[in-house]
Amino acid sequence: MIKIGTALFEAAEQLEREKGISKEVLVSSLCDALVAGYKKHIKDKDAENVEAILDETAGEIGVFRTKVVVEEVENPDTQISLEDAKEIDDEVEIDDEVKIEVTPENFGRIAAQSAKQVITQRIREAERKMVLDEFLSKKGTLITGIVQRKDERNNVIVNIGKTDAVMPTREQIPGEYYKPGNRIRVFVLNVKETTRLPQVIVSQAHSEIVRELFELEVPEIEDGIVEIKSIAREAGFRTKLAVWSNDPSVDSVGACIGPRGSRIQTIVGELKNEKIDIVRYSLDPVEYIVNALSPARIISVDILADEETRKEAFVIVPDDQLSLAIGREGQNVRLAHRLTGWKIDIKSESQAAQMEKQAQKETVEEDVEAVEEIVEETTVEAPETEETVETEAETTEE
Repeated sequence: MIKIGTALFEAAEQLEREKGISKEVLVSSLCDALVAGYKKHIKDKDAENVEAILDETAGEIGVFRTKVVVEEVENPDTQISLEDAKEIDDEVEIDDEVKIEVTPENFGRIAAQSAKQVITQRIREAERKMVLDEFLSKKGTLITGIVQRKDERNNVIVNIGKTDAVMPTREQIPGEYYKPGNRIRVFVLNVKETTRLPQVIVSQAHSEIVRELFELEVPEIEDGIVEIKSIAREAGFRTKLAVWSNDPSVDSVGACIGPRGSRIQTIVGELKNEKIDIVRYSLDPVEYIVNALSPARIISVDILADEETRKEAFVIVPDDQLSLAIGREGQNVRLAHRLTGWKIDIKSESQAAQMEKQAQKETVEEDVEAVEEIVEETTVEAPETEETVETEAETTEE
């Protein structure tokens, strides 16, 4: 047996405290390393009856081979005679198995070299698996992290506990300054396996972060009374949220806003003062489109196409509401389209009247052209002249 003292167990306990890797991982790694070193020493990598046993009480570890008790030994590596086995255990019988210590002399240095490599590798694997399992379970949820720095690709590195996460440029809020040391909430977008620690991708621009924040702040959503049907977001600028109440006595919009706007204010603050429009979801497409285009006032909505692959609507608004309905650089109508899934064509009242007048004019012109074509295509026979009548009379007299 090799004396290892108490230092190993102290190191194992420290490792468990600092990195969360259990003592059993270190002990099993040491045993595996000892077995690998022994197989290399005896030049038999295929030996299957070899194991290392650790005696924690005595602080010793050794290599043992399991052998079968037989009357006549044919293979000394796997068999032992009954007489020799009786020296180890008086009660042993034929076909029993006994463990024989085979730890070579001066094996401590070889074992230490093997153990260092194996233990280091096992600790890395255990740490990698632990991080992977933890953050796979957190995928699609909000977590809190601390901004570390920006790398050469302008990605924000965020410490999220046992590892650092990456927030790519496309997942950052435009114009936001990520100061090192600041605590931020991020959405776990993806977890990628790598040869080293898993790479965790996080986001502050994803629309699902809005859903998570509302679920945290609005108990009715958490309880399933109020349901978020759709979200359309342009991070850092504006978000539209369609909500539905499964209980007629509960106002879906009011629940999300909260008493005196307390709930929505908390969420807006978390999103760095991003504007949020909460609209009522409706099964009626006309009503849903009207709600989605708020705060603009709508005169009428005409459904042009309502198919699985094509949904189009024509919306008329007052002249003074056109810019509000479309939004800055088309943001309001663009978000309404993404929220409802409908392609929305917006015109002012005067534009719609002009379009109707033009359409009527074109209809009249088309009707006139159609009449002219009919007239041209009609053949009219000329009436008989006096000469023709006289000629016919003369011929009769003759």
